Amino acid sequence: MALEARVKRSRIAEILLAAGHISKDQLEESLEKQGQEKPPRPLGKVMVDLGFVEEKIVAAALSSQMGLRFVELETYRVNPEAVATISEPFVRRYKALPIDINHDKNALVVAMADPTNVLALDDLQIMTGYSIEQVVVSEEELDRLVDKLWKIGDSMGDVFDDDDEDEEDSKELGAVTEVVDEAPVVKLVNLIISQAIRDRASDIHVEPAEKELQVRYRIDGVLHDVMTVPRRIQNGVVSRLKIMGEINIAERRIPQDGRTSMVVDGKAIDLRIASCPTVYGEQIVMRILDKSSVLIQIEDLGLDEDVLKMYKASYTRPHGMILVTGPTGSGKTTTLYATLNAVNDSERKILTLEDPVEYRLGGINQTQINAKAGLTFSTGLRSMLRLDPDIIMVGEIRDAETAKIAVESSLTGHMVLSTLHANQAAGAITRLTEMGIEPFLISSGVEASLAQRLARRLCVHCKVESKRDSASIAEIGGEEYLEGVTFYAPSPKGCEKCSGTGYRGRLGLYELMVVDEEIERMVVDRASSEEITRLAITKGMKTLRDDGFAKIAKGLTSVEEVLRVTIH
Repeated sequence: MALEARVKRSRIAEILLAAGHISKDQLEESLEKQGQEKPPRPLGKVMVDLGFVEEKIVAAALSSQMGLRFVELETYRVNPEAVATISEPFVRRYKALPIDINHDKNALVVAMADPTNVLALDDLQIMTGYSIEQVVVSEEELDRLVDKLWKIGDSMGDVFDDDDEDEEDSKELGAVTEVVDEAPVVKLVNLIISQAIRDRASDIHVEPAEKELQVRYRIDGVLHDVMTVPRRIQNGVVSRLKIMGEINIAERRIPQDGRTSMVVDGKAIDLRIASCPTVYGEQIVMRILDKSSVLIQIEDLGLDEDVLKMYKASYTRPHGMILVTGPTGSGKTTTLYATLNAVNDSERKILTLEDPVEYRLGGINQTQINAKAGLTFSTGLRSMLRLDPDIIMVGEIRDAETAKIAVESSLTGHMVLSTLHANQAAGAITRLTEMGIEPFLISSGVEASLAQRLARRLCVHCKVESKRDSASIAEIGGEEYLEGVTFYAPSPKGCEKCSGTGYRGRLGLYELMVVDEEIERMVVDRASSEEITRLAITKGMKTLRDDGFAKIAKGLTSVEEVLRVTIH
């Protein structure tokens, strides 16, 4: 039979050939190999095995052939509630995974590697009670996701041991353990965690309400509703999470903390788990700590070239104090870790005081604050000075005593890095003054203050152009940076790459104030932070908003996002 006739009989071959994914020679070889097989496999699988085309491209062609939607599972936000409707054996047998629920149509969205499997569709409809809405996915992606969803629990520590329990608590613990070890609860918890990691979430919030358990993810600094869990399994889900974090599940009246570790997609992940009682039960918040993020280089933070040069000149001095300021969640710890990575070598002794120690860094001596045992920032810092350090990192300056010791340490030959809650770079100076530190000590000890925020980065796959006139630019004070630039905004509907948000990832906005002689004199004269800021601007300091405008001009973020995270 002529090649043209054989192509017409195979719609998928026609699609791949027309798109240039395969050549005629490759098609002929594939057809020949298929003809030798008994029984013959689908032509697309033969092409994949021969290395002529990727499986994802074949799946996309198959979806086009059948008039179905093609989905990339690597970027799709899977609904754990949908996955929980069927068992793992069924998924693996039929290569069919529910990934979403269309409540308006009472339909289950099912990802299938073989959408021609009518038997699987019938079984799914009978088992779940939903009508079935098919989407096509590559088998490779489906297998990888299924492995992740059902095997992630294997790498979690399910250890609990408390010898101080009384007999009643032991009985209660046994009953709860029996519940949380049941497959549906274990599977649901694994799905919640694995999906959060796939969605790049920084935190998972599991919050009890009057009639249900609400699950939310914090993605790029903003909380998103993910799913609700029936109240009848609330205690099982919460207890499962507490067991993972080695938290006493028999104690429900006080806040508790724990942590666990796992490996997901070859990446080491730490989960810091905190529980706190509410009127409807215990809420759980899990901070997802990706250990690879602490390996970030100082050049990758997003500092402008001139600002980076000045910052490097500050932290490479033999002594002095560098303060990183901003609200909670603005990336201060990441900046400090990147700075420590830059100065970490065998010639320096580096000590840190942290509460908590979020990441373990090689070659650095890290100490965890333990207030109950009397180890606070002030007592720990005082003791550290007797350990001959070159560089000290203090997780946060919270009180006057810690501030005084830190500033004095910077004057006695140590480089001190720390964070402080202040809105602007100059605000760190006045904050120390308000804590009772003498201005002459501050002016001599502080080398630089770096204020920062995190703004959401526009999704490069779906961002759209936005119009702004000169009046609106002048209104926000961006004439210097924004005149004549092309503005971008998030797509109203987003895309699969950004989970429909229009944003994917975050970028830093920075304001660096280097303390020179003129600023030192203003500090000694107890000038306000506004006065110090105005002087620093005349000397070339770029404010947080100015840095945001510069990143808008580069098409990295939107005007609305910069205005949201900065103050004028």
